[in-house]
Amino acid sequence: MVTIDEAEALFTRRRAAWLREDLDGYLDCWADDMTFESPAHRPPIRGRDAYAALVRGSAAVVRPVRFDVLHLAVVGDAVLAEWEIEAEHRATGARLCWRGMSAAGYRDGRIAWWREYWNPADLAPRA
Repeated sequence: MVTIDEAEALFTRRRAAWLREDLDGYLDCWADDMTFESPAHRPPIRGRDAYAALVRGSAAVVRPVRFDVLHLAVVGDAVLAEWEIEAEHRATGARLCWRGMSAAGYRDGRIAWWREYWNPADLAPRA
């Protein structure tokens, strides 16, 4: 079972790597056999290699601006978080901002599974 300190440490490492645009450091937060699901990714993405393709493609299009963690909790074997993310389209400068929640499972210091919940309409670019 993961502790709140372990959850905070991995979440902080992931968040910091994303903001630095350190894609290798970001991807190192995920287990090889991980799964990722969001409103835009159903069925889930399975495996770090498949997830890496998504992350690298996204990084080519948007630049991270901020990643604020509003709440973080551990309930049983799940890490629950509420967060708000902002990114900027590299080509146009348009901003995207969305708030969501996630549930995750950690294994051996990495994320084994991750599910996000957010409103897809929030991803409409803002000037």
